[in-house]
Amino acid sequence: MATQTNEVALQSTITCPECGTSVEETMPTDACQWFYECTNCKVVLKPKPGDCCVYCSYGTVPCPPIQEGGSCCG
Repeated sequence: MATQTNEVALQSTITCPECGTSVEETMPTDACQWFYECTNCKVVLKPKPGDCCVYCSYGTVPCPPIQEGGSCCG
């Protein structure tokens, strides 16, 4: 029988909603990232209402605590 791995992904690609620039970033495992400055247009991204961090709002992968089934910064 195959075993399931629950490895937490630390890489997420953030896409700026203003200019569409996508950048792969390494997510912190010990803190929430509430702000992210776009490398292209310099707009500062903040989490959408109901999301805990910029990775949950604009990333391809949610933050590590959410991946583990917990809550972020709670």
